[in-house]
Amino acid sequence: MNNNIRQLIGRNNRAGYDYFIEDEYEAGIILKGTEVKSLRTKGATSLIEAHVNVNDGEAYIYNLYIPEYLQANRFNHLPRRPRKLLLHAKQIKRLIGVIKKDRLAIIPLQMYFNRKNLVKLIIAVCKGKKTHDKRETIKQREWIRKKSRKDFE
Repeated sequence: MNNNIRQLIGRNNRAGYDYFIEDEYEAGIILKGTEVKSLRTKGATSLIEAHVNVNDGEAYIYNLYIPEYLQANRFNHLPRRPRKLLLHAKQIKRLIGVIKKDRLAIIPLQMYFNRKNLVKLIIAVCKGKKTHDKRETIKQREWIRKKSRKDFE
């Protein structure tokens, strides 16, 4: 049995296009029961808009949209509430240093259920791309696609 079985909930497809990814971390996330049930049925719909920030020595993810669970009625959660991330103290200190010194962004790349059915989040320390960098990324992607075609001479 493969120990790295992941049930993907959501992925940030624009991250590679908009950012240079420098470093990745796996973080746990504190969720309410209705949020987990909603992720099992619908999934997270917008990792693209979400970002991570460190406040008072704790990491939080902001603007992560988890739709409401319809059967929860009045016990439902707020769809875009800030959620605490579970990271080691050394990792949080490293993130604080990156934010202050290098002025880099921390964004989520993937959200998934691990083999123990816990929700995990892969976050990345990223540097924003300029327009000419994005054009270069498109050129490289199209070159690889063109090279892999059978009719390429």
